[in-house]
Amino acid sequence: MSKEAILGAIRRGLKRGPLPADQRAMLEGRLATHPRHLIPARSRVGRPEQIALFIRNVEKEFGTVARVPNFAAIPQAVADYLAAQNLPARFAMAPHPELKRIKWADHPMLEVETRKGEPTDLVSLQHGYAGVAETGTLMLPSDPHRPTTLNLLPDTEMVVLRASRVVGAYEEAWDLLRAERTDKQTGGFMPRNIMWVTGPSRSADIEQTLELGAHGPRALHIILVDDDPAAKA
Repeated sequence: MSKEAILGAIRRGLKRGPLPADQRAMLEGRLATHPRHLIPARSRVGRPEQIALFIRNVEKEFGTVARVPNFAAIPQAVADYLAAQNLPARFAMAPHPELKRIKWADHPMLEVETRKGEPTDLVSLQHGYAGVAETGTLMLPSDPHRPTTLNLLPDTEMVVLRASRVVGAYEEAWDLLRAERTDKQTGGFMPRNIMWVTGPSRSADIEQTLELGAHGPRALHIILVDDDPAAKA
C-alpha cells in the first residue's frame, strides 16, 4: 500500500479531507526548519566534560566503557573484556569498513565472523554511529554495514564508537544523520530503522523486579576511540 493510500484511509476514518493551505504551509515549514526542543543545560559543556558525561550516563544505566587511543588498540580491548567476563573469544562483527580494516589477524585468539547477528550468538561487535551525552545513549541507524540483528540477538553487545561522534543532545545526533545520509529510494535521510540504545536491555514490568536482557542484550560494552583531541581532558 502506498503512502498516499495509507494517509487517505486515515483521513476517511477521521472524516477529514486534505489540510487547508495555511495549515499545510505551517506543517511543511516546521518539517523544513527542524525547530529545537528544550535542550538540557547539562549537555552544554566543553568537549572533555561531554565525554565524561556520556561515560557517567552509560555506567549509570548498567553499561561499561573502555577508552582506547586508536583503532589498533581495539582487538586487545575486545580480548580483555571477553576474558574479564568469561566470554568466548568468538563474536559476530558488523561488516563496517572501519571494523574490517582492523588487523584482527594479529590476534589469532579472537574468532571474528563478519556478518549479521544470529539467535545463537553470545557476543557481537557493532559500529556506533553517534553517542548522546545527555543520557549516555547510542544512535544506531540500520544500514548494510550495521545489521540491526547485532543489536538485538546476542547476549552481550560491544560497540565501537569514536569520541568525535559523541554529541551533547539528541538534536545534534539528528543533525549528523540529516547531513550525512541520503536514502536512495526516497531522497530523504531516514533509514529503515534507528535504534536508541541506553544501556543493556532491561524491564521491571513484572512485580517491579529489574530483569536484564528482557528484549535484547544483557550486557552493553562501549569501546570509545579517543580520536578527538578537543575531547581529551
